[in-house]
Amino acid sequence: MRFYQPLAGALLIGAAQAQQGAWAQCGGQGWTGGKTCVSGYQCVYSNDWYSQCLPGTASTPTTTAAQTTTAPAQTTTATNPSATGWKWLGVDESGAEFGQGSLPGVYGKDFIFASTDVLGSLMKEGYNIFRVPFLMERMAPGGVGSAFSAAYLANYTVAINYITQNGGYAVVDPHNFGRYNGAIITDTNAFGTFFKTLATAFKSNAKVIFDTNNEYHDMDQTLVLNLNQAAINAIRAAGATSQYIFVEGNSYSGAWTWANVNDNLKALTDPQNKIIYQMHQYLDSDGSGTSDACVSSTIGVERVTSATAWLRANKKIGIIGEFAGGANSQCKTAVTGLLQHLKTNSDVWTGAMWWGGGPWWGNYIYGFEPPSGTGYTYYDSTLLQFRP
Repeated sequence: MRFYQPLAGALLIGAAQAQQGAWAQCGGQGWTGGKTCVSGYQCVYSNDWYSQCLPGTASTPTTTAAQTTTAPAQTTTATNPSATGWKWLGVDESGAEFGQGSLPGVYGKDFIFASTDVLGSLMKEGYNIFRVPFLMERMAPGGVGSAFSAAYLANYTVAINYITQNGGYAVVDPHNFGRYNGAIITDTNAFGTFFKTLATAFKSNAKVIFDTNNEYHDMDQTLVLNLNQAAINAIRAAGATSQYIFVEGNSYSGAWTWANVNDNLKALTDPQNKIIYQMHQYLDSDGSGTSDACVSSTIGVERVTSATAWLRANKKIGIIGEFAGGANSQCKTAVTGLLQHLKTNSDVWTGAMWWGGGPWWGNYIYGFEPPSGTGYTYYDSTLLQFRP
């Protein structure tokens, strides 16, 4: 598939031109570039902030910078996976959340967006879900409930559209640990406003999944419950009714502590009944995912067993949203055991995503960027044994 590379610079993504090239942006709020496409492509509305040149023919664009109501390219008729069963195997695709000490930051220097070339390669192998982190401070630079940056959202949307238009599922992930500018988010109304704006951008795409926030930690447990519920309510109020919602818990959303720490989250409600409990699990001594050493060859199973029991006892559905192990035989056995356990218990587990993919990981111990990432070269064939 073709790759549309966003332009570098201080979050600006387009210069005026007569016609936009294949797969390029061609419209959206704040867009000042060309609004028609080269021959063989048409300008197709994705959301209020982004339209893209896709294969087809049209003499005029389907949206303009001021347009807010045009039929979307992707409808809500896509078939969602069933409530239970092993449905997903994928990768977390980092980059847009990098440079947290440099806000808003500069594209290409402080942060990067996922490569559609790489996404296409992974999808051809059989990976079918990708969690794509971003920073709330860049998406809503004026505050938790403020207006979105049209440019940042548009660039971020490129990967989301690519994944979903090619049959995959895209998890939109505010990678903020329940914080904004380092302070714990306590305003549930503002949090709801953020998610209503986010959901409005993607409500017509049934293959988008909303993640309420990455790894709440060291927070009041009732606040974690209330923030999750505010996000669910706002997403549905925006008209996003076909999508799954991944809720996360306190204590870094760890599977091994979930039953003890996050039991109150069983009270979460969704009128669409599409909540999936996203948990994370690493296999090093403190479960932080900072070492390539795994505690034992059985630690993968041991650390998720209580979460499996919690899901089943409470009639809930889960997914492992982050997991990884070092490139060594003991970790490979532990990772394989973990995945076997999840798939065996697919009445409550729907899938798993490896941390972490993305173009800037270099020689990171878990890096899953083809063709040479440490995790990719060591684990790719192992993970593919668990394709849905």
